[in-house]
Amino acid sequence: MTSQIARRLLILGAPGSGKGTIASRIAKTYGTPHIVVGDLLRQHIQRKSDESKTIKEHIDKGLLLPDDLVLKFVVDELEKIRDQGFLLDGYPRTLKQAEMLHRQMKVNHVIALNVPADEIINRLKDRWVHLPSGRVYNLQWSPPKVAGKDDETGEPISQREDDKPEVIRHRLNTHDKNTNPIKEFYKQLGVLQEFHGRESDKIWPEVKQYLDRILKDSSSQKTAA
Repeated sequence: MTSQIARRLLILGAPGSGKGTIASRIAKTYGTPHIVVGDLLRQHIQRKSDESKTIKEHIDKGLLLPDDLVLKFVVDELEKIRDQGFLLDGYPRTLKQAEMLHRQMKVNHVIALNVPADEIINRLKDRWVHLPSGRVYNLQWSPPKVAGKDDETGEPISQREDDKPEVIRHRLNTHDKNTNPIKEFYKQLGVLQEFHGRESDKIWPEVKQYLDRILKDSSSQKTAA
């Protein structure tokens, strides 16, 4: 049996890097709860929790939430599944948040996906969305049956402003500026593992091989103890 503490995982990756795809495969393959912080915040808004008004106001204005508030949500959620392990996605976003999280709940393996900027731009510039449902189309790989129309409703699909090439490049620059110090922080702690590639289907076998090894090693250590 695999030691659950070895499953305190964190995944890092730029928008469009395939982070969601890899994270979903990790969760499915290893039975590890996948905690997406953006989803967590939206759930708090829907529950109308004490802090939901603050969260909604910040999100509506495009502002970053106070670090202490986000940390509380994250740690409270992780405490519920402490014995199961977890895969944390979408947090931390700054070095300060990484340091705060480390003091409260240590992760022991950090997976960082590095996909070239030109590949990400090519992926996202062809992404169109049916806003009411959230259904996503890619004009290259998975276009709608009728150009410009949602398959289910026939309603118009649209390109989000932040999926336009010039905006994507700015987002990637901002992401790198914030994430590089986080990666260095976890590198110094000896828990960072980076993966490079252009396609999720080629990156995934390397991620799986890595996780198979570290989880097996952890299980062996637990058995020996």
